[in-house]
Amino acid sequence: MTRPVIGVTTSERSGWRIFPLVAFNVWLAGGRAVRWGVGRVADLSDVDGVVIGGGDDISPDVYGGQLVASARLDPARDELERELCVAAFERNIPVLGICRGSQMLNVALGGDLFQDAFSVYETSRRYRTILPRRRVRVEQGTRLAQIAGREVMYVNALHSQAVAALGRGMQVSARDEGGMIQAIERLRDPFAVGVQWHPEHLFYRSRHRAIFRALVDAARAYREDRAQLPAVDAGVPAE
Repeated sequence: MTRPVIGVTTSERSGWRIFPLVAFNVWLAGGRAVRWGVGRVADLSDVDGVVIGGGDDISPDVYGGQLVASARLDPARDELERELCVAAFERNIPVLGICRGSQMLNVALGGDLFQDAFSVYETSRRYRTILPRRRVRVEQGTRLAQIAGREVMYVNALHSQAVAALGRGMQVSARDEGGMIQAIERLRDPFAVGVQWHPEHLFYRSRHRAIFRALVDAARAYREDRAQLPAVDAGVPAE
């Protein structure tokens, strides 16, 4: 059986080093990753699932926020990923958001962000490491709890922004000890989970690998459902 294909969005600045790691996690989960980004082909018809990857801050122009001086922005990537999220939701294509990608899931559904999250959540400690040092509490009854369990998770955290008001149909699935939102998910299908941390760096821990496995499983189910649909006549006349 062929592996489900997962489109992975990346930053032009750092994608060269991030994409191979995400692709490795997707492969471990049973899928095959293809790299997307500004200037690269990104066609949802070619994939069974999507990862919206990490990277630069999302411009406040996308959600009506205020710009802070420390923000690094990529407006072209913002536009691409927002359009991909909306179209994926419309087509029932499963989506995983990682760090910035989690924030983009929220923004695409009408939510907004705290540009400087640590000035809002003053008791949430700022970590700048890929090591799993932040403790997060997974909310009961969520898809994330089904995927990774209810026990406290240890995650990494390299972000400065965080989800503020939730987008339409989204719910919180994890918070850190200071109350900052660390994971969100859509209340209904298609599969749409966003984690504020970087599970691709934590492939040596089974609960983080399980996040990628859940995406690939959902992508496989989507592909099987799509295969059951009747072929559409393109209307091209025979010669």
